[in-house]
Amino acid sequence: MNITMIGTGYVGLVSGACFSDFGHRVVCVDKIAAKIDALHAGIMPIYEPGLNALVARNVKAGRLSFTTDLTASVADADAVFIAVGTPSRRGDGHADLSYVYAAAHEIAAALTKPAVIVTKSTVPVGTGDEVEHIVNEVAPDRGIKVASNPEFLREGAAIEDFKRPDRVVCGTDDEAARDVLGAIYRPLSLNQSAPVMFTSRRTAELIKYAANAFLATKISFINEIADLCEATGADVQEVARGMGLDNRIGRKFLHAGPGYGGSCFPKDTLALLKTADDYDAPLRIVEAVVASNDARKRAMGRKVIKAIEGDVRGKTIGILGLTFKPNTDDMRDSPALAVIRTLQDAGAKIRAYDPEGIEQAKTMLEDVEFVADPYDVMPDASALVLVTEWDAFRALDLPRAAKLLAEPLLVDLRNIYPPAEAEQAGLRYVGIGKGA
Repeated sequence: MNITMIGTGYVGLVSGACFSDFGHRVVCVDKIAAKIDALHAGIMPIYEPGLNALVARNVKAGRLSFTTDLTASVADADAVFIAVGTPSRRGDGHADLSYVYAAAHEIAAALTKPAVIVTKSTVPVGTGDEVEHIVNEVAPDRGIKVASNPEFLREGAAIEDFKRPDRVVCGTDDEAARDVLGAIYRPLSLNQSAPVMFTSRRTAELIKYAANAFLATKISFINEIADLCEATGADVQEVARGMGLDNRIGRKFLHAGPGYGGSCFPKDTLALLKTADDYDAPLRIVEAVVASNDARKRAMGRKVIKAIEGDVRGKTIGILGLTFKPNTDDMRDSPALAVIRTLQDAGAKIRAYDPEGIEQAKTMLEDVEFVADPYDVMPDASALVLVTEWDAFRALDLPRAAKLLAEPLLVDLRNIYPPAEAEQAGLRYVGIGKGA
């Protein structure tokens, strides 16, 4: 199949590269010439494990290419995927669909033969209807169909998620569009590695938001249980394990920590709430999740302050981990931002390290000393705070850390280390959801 991918951001680039690895011919389009030039030079705009090699292999094979010329790219396309950003709109929190609608207009004007326009961006219910309206206005009687195909990619594991998904959701009631999407995803169905689920377009659009809101709910739920564990003397890791062994609940997303962040959960839960308001169908549980998560992040900063006996003014705090999760350079809505700002508001000096996120962090944080090695954050620091669970932080030399720190305090916001191990190394340990 001939596929055009509009947008070379996280979703577009990973999806386009994976489609080409399935054997399809893929052209990725972006308006930013510098980004396309960089891709031609083999420079990725994002950090994602395995992406460089995947792109290079398929470019070499002639299945994957990059361009700024949308019109030429869709000339032979069987399907054109829209994978542009849908950030929260300033002022009301709705998803900003201006990029989606602009792309739809441009695609419809450029297409000269029947094709399927597929919305892969995360969009609210009814967006496909508006895309179809645009197509019918711009290019009536050209046989262009509109479908929804939401992505379910985790940053840091996106290639694996694309090639071995739990499911593929395709939203269309049109037989021709269904045939095209079926052919595109045939490599997955042939291996029986994932069910390809066909639904109505509106159902597909809502599945993505509902899934993300539910996962966000699990995270906020276990974080609140962690607070209760601290108050009652229970251990949240054992509580989570006991819950997760119940197959009705499952183990995933039951890891207590400083709250969720990233490019999806914060904006998608907010957009879902706005959609629910528009349809007069309020989602009270999701409202509570959003409020709980927002409060959680600054509360983790206060937890660090409390661990240093309530006074951090003039003291240096060492931060390990800046990105919202490991194996990405994404700083969007990272808990580290709120933790650091809370500490700075209380007068602390911040020294920080992250394996991939420092360059992005520099654009978001002020008055932070960024260093090149995990141990460089420690000298003369009054606390070492683990915020993101990078593998590089899972086997630190804890006795060395205890000697470098001005005060041998480890605040582990991801429960990476057993308290006994840290204490044996000479560190005072403060974790999440572990009662006295």
